Amino acid sequence: QVHLAESGGDSVQAGGSLRLSCAASGIRFSINVMGWYRQAPGKQRELVATIISGATTNYADSVRGRFTISRDSAKNTVYLQMDSLKPEDTAVYYCNARSAYAGTRYDYWGQGTQVTVSS
Repeated sequence: QVHLAESGGDSVQAGGSLRLSCAASGIRFSINVMGWYRQAPGKQRELVATIISGATTNYADSVRGRFTISRDSAKNTVYLQMDSLKPEDTAVYYCNARSAYAGTRYDYWGQGTQVTVSS
């Protein structure tokens, strides 16, 4: 049974910080990419940040310089350190894990954790 357990969502004031965690379990094949996406009310889900199995990272322009993604590959855990939070960062944040085998890509999602930033 695949399970992505997210934690760390909360309500904070603008300028504050939060750290999200996501631990993946039950995934059969090696995880190549882990990342965070978010979805604000009335908007589509969007990429926040990803990290490839080594240390290559990718960030949305809106969070670059404020958010830092990191990964503990041995624990299949990904973190998102969010600093200088803005009200526009308010969204449900979803963890994603991606693996591949024999030409087939597998995407797994967490249940989401709410981040609310007040001005």
